[in-house]
Amino acid sequence: EEPPFASTCCGASSRMRLVAVVLISCVQVSFAWNSGVTAFYRPLPTISRGRISEIRPVLPLTSARHLGKLSCSMAESVEAATAPNKQKRNKLLAKPVGIGCAAPSAIISNKDMEDIVDTSDEWIVTRTGIGSRHILDGSETLRDLQVRAGKQALEDSGVAPEEIDLVLVATSSPEDMFGDAPYVAAAVGAKHAFAFDLTAACSGFLFGIVTAGQYLSSGGYRNALVIGADALSRWVDWDDRNSCVLFGDGAGAMVLSAVDDPEQAGLLGFQMHSDGSGYQCLKLPYAGKTQEVGPKHKTLKGSYDPISMTGKDVYKFATREVPRVLEEALANADVKAEDVDWLLLHQANIRIMEVVAQRFGIPMDKVLRNLDKYGNTSAASIPLALAEAIQSGKVKKGDIIATAGFGAGLSWGATVMRWG
Repeated sequence: EEPPFASTCCGASSRMRLVAVVLISCVQVSFAWNSGVTAFYRPLPTISRGRISEIRPVLPLTSARHLGKLSCSMAESVEAATAPNKQKRNKLLAKPVGIGCAAPSAIISNKDMEDIVDTSDEWIVTRTGIGSRHILDGSETLRDLQVRAGKQALEDSGVAPEEIDLVLVATSSPEDMFGDAPYVAAAVGAKHAFAFDLTAACSGFLFGIVTAGQYLSSGGYRNALVIGADALSRWVDWDDRNSCVLFGDGAGAMVLSAVDDPEQAGLLGFQMHSDGSGYQCLKLPYAGKTQEVGPKHKTLKGSYDPISMTGKDVYKFATREVPRVLEEALANADVKAEDVDWLLLHQANIRIMEVVAQRFGIPMDKVLRNLDKYGNTSAASIPLALAEAIQSGKVKKGDIIATAGFGAGLSWGATVMRWG
């Protein structure tokens, strides 16, 4: 039913009133899309006697095409504005320009593990591909590794520390629960940077470079230092042979710089996901113990249980979701699998790497890996492997690298980058 417009309402004709309703509808459509809604039935104020007096429902978005006779171009604009925006996961106006890494000096080999738990070198290598792992033994800290990796990346990039605008540390095992990034920023000399930690477990570094890329693409920042670092040797149960053989400690860092020309962009496409319903598969849960606080109150004293992992479920998750997210990132980057120079996955298990490489027809000699030397270093694994490949001359400027991280959360993601 037509709303009861008054003929004296600002002298408006019926055509003007109709345009007003359509314009309000478009505002509602735009608001709904920006709120993440793709179809809705929303109250809309209509105009009567010069004021808002009625609440009426808006048509679903699919009805925009029925505006034809009123304004075909307006209908097309509505639908275009509400379509998923692929560009937001396409090129970011940033590129990687420097890389660095650091690992503890203490090493536990598989032979050493035979003296710790009931296992063998053959059992570990066959099932995981791991031959040894570096661990922090008290002679150095995780922050020491972060600073070393960060300084190395800065030196490699040629960017002065005082030119860094953002320092982002991806870690799930910081030295300080309040965060390591501000300390690291000061230690590397990035005195003008703002700094914060990001926690996404083994996906942390990948999520970190995408986050930094967004800041750089905004135009307000020019250079960022992203560090992935973890010390999960502190959080494993050294009596559990299924988990203690997997994890090591380390840090990797990358300097990213903003670019003005999209053709110079180095972050070509990305995709990220998480699914909290699967968190039980891999977790490091809070386990506070009750303590008395005065005569009337109780609270929990901070503590955590060791890492708990259901290996079979994590393997199924990784071999199912990693190929999918790589396909999404490649599509967003408009890059075909055959154009990828290197595949770089989170260094968790050689079997996962083999499955993913086979899915894309990528030979194993094009898969970057150092899992055999370091084990699973969580957020450090991707930059640590990439740093060694670049420093050895294997990866060269201009190479296309498809990389994917996955792990606790559950979380997973992928980026396609051009080095240098």
